[in-house]
This record gives sequence, C-alpha cells and structure tokens, in this order.
Amino acid sequence: MVAWDIKPQGVQGQLKVVGGHAGELEKALNALMTHLSEAATAAGTAVPGGTETGQPVGPVIPHRQAGPVAALVSAPTATGPVAAALGAYAQARQAQLKSMSERIQAAVLGAATATNEYVEGDLDTAKQAQNAAQAVRLDVLKDLRGGK
Repeated sequence: MVAWDIKPQGVQGQLKVVGGHAGELEKALNALMTHLSEAATAAGTAVPGGTETGQPVGPVIPHRQAGPVAALVSAPTATGPVAAALGAYAQARQAQLKSMSERIQAAVLGAATATNEYVEGDLDTAKQAQNAAQAVRLDVLKDLRGGK
C-alpha cells in the first residue's frame, strides 16, 4: 500500500495552473491550424489561373471558359505543392497533437480523481486513478469519475 500525504488545496491550485496552460495551448494549436489553412489557400496552385475567377481576358466563345484550365477555374479546391505540403505536415502531426491532448487530460483527470478519492478515504480507487493517469487510460478515468 502506498502512503499518501496529499494537500487537496495545493492540488486544486496546481490543477488551475495546468488548466490555464492547457487553455493557452489549445488557443495556440487552433491558431496554428487556422494559419496553416490560410497559408495553403494563399499559396495558390501550380496551374496558372487555377483558382482564380472573374472575367476572362481576350476573345472567348460566349458562355464558355477560356483556356485548357477551364475545369480548374470553377474548382477552387485545386491545391498546389505548398498547400499539399502544409496538409501533409498537419496530417503527420495529428497523432502527436492527439497524444499530447490525451496526456494532459489524463494528468488532470487522474490528479483530480485521485485527490477526491483520497479525501473520501477510498485509497484503492485513488490508486486506480493514479495508475490510469500514468497509463493515459481516459476510459478508466471517466468510468471512475462516473461511478460517483
């Protein structure tokens, strides 16, 4: 059996600090994704006029798009190499960002649950919460919190 000497007010204070930092991290990651999307859009395509719309310049047949890129003119989803690279970067980082988020959530839930169980005198459940947080088992932590 593990001997514990927890000061609940201290844990609560630290959870508030961590929660504040987690909120700042969430804002930064949301801004990153917004900026990546904006950069991809602004980068354009490798096809001249690929995402531009407007009046064609020069002699054209009425009611038809000019040039060999007619299909791309009306399809703003065309992406160039910069947009593709930014998309690949975001996709490659998705697992890391998810893992980071889950570890933060597990640490906060685990500390809060273990502390609450400690205060209530249920050291076995407190230990389970500690172990679940260490193993990043959000399902177990949510079950432990839902059981009360």
